[in-house]
Amino acid sequence: MIKGLAITPPVIGRISIGRVVEKNGKRLPEKDDQFTITTQIQTKEGWLPHPLDDALRQDTKGNKLRSIPVTLPFNDPDLNLRAEYTFFDRKSGRPLCAGNGETCRRHTENGLESLPCPSPDLCDYGSHGLCKPYGRLYVQIGDDDELGCFVFRTTGYNSIRTLAARLRYFHAISGDNLATLPLELKLRGKSTTQSHRAPIYYVDLTLRAEKSMMEAVTHAKEEGKARKDAGINQTELDRVAQAGLMNAWFEYGEDEGLQVVEEFSSDKRDPPSSKTVDPTNLRAKLANQ
Repeated sequence: MIKGLAITPPVIGRISIGRVVEKNGKRLPEKDDQFTITTQIQTKEGWLPHPLDDALRQDTKGNKLRSIPVTLPFNDPDLNLRAEYTFFDRKSGRPLCAGNGETCRRHTENGLESLPCPSPDLCDYGSHGLCKPYGRLYVQIGDDDELGCFVFRTTGYNSIRTLAARLRYFHAISGDNLATLPLELKLRGKSTTQSHRAPIYYVDLTLRAEKSMMEAVTHAKEEGKARKDAGINQTELDRVAQAGLMNAWFEYGEDEGLQVVEEFSSDKRDPPSSKTVDPTNLRAKLANQ
């Protein structure tokens, strides 16, 4: 295995609740009130829809996709949902710093270093909104590719917090049979003081509507046993996936970083490059803008 290359779950499509639109010659992120399932091909008009997007919309109210039946690739909650505080260079998409609230990996003048991570609000380096939570949820839709995943990316606290809680709860009640639970992604809305009472949307993970908890857990255990009897080693799959993710300091490259910057950041001002990462210089530059 090539050292320094993160081996992430194979992605065959994207799930989003927003899109990028062009306004006054600029490409800006715009939130939406429905899911969109796309391929990994992007044109000038946007991401090409995945055939599953149209198939799942056919029986929806108002042709709006607000729930998606899914399963998870792994039993370990932390493999299905990857979330960190992340600081991307706005121009190159290069990850400059990523941490979990305790420690971080950061590009500095001395190279890659492991440093304390006090969270964005308390960190001079990542202040001014340059460092945000960044989460990737891997799910499977349908059964055309039994190892291929669709990825939902988000920088929203509501989605990350809700998904993290649901994954741990479902992992506990299913007796470590998370990968065989029949689940669905569901879009929820709420309003807050910060949103000026306008609705904001976030993603939740629930049992499928036609399944009670007892039925879902029974199905998960029976399916888990059937897979094991057939020779499918879920424990080893989780172990290999964990090793692949730990093979590099950062789990994402510049291409993914550029997509995140375009999709979630309306402020395209360029922070310092990795060669000038002193927080004092960062504050001075922002003060002059």
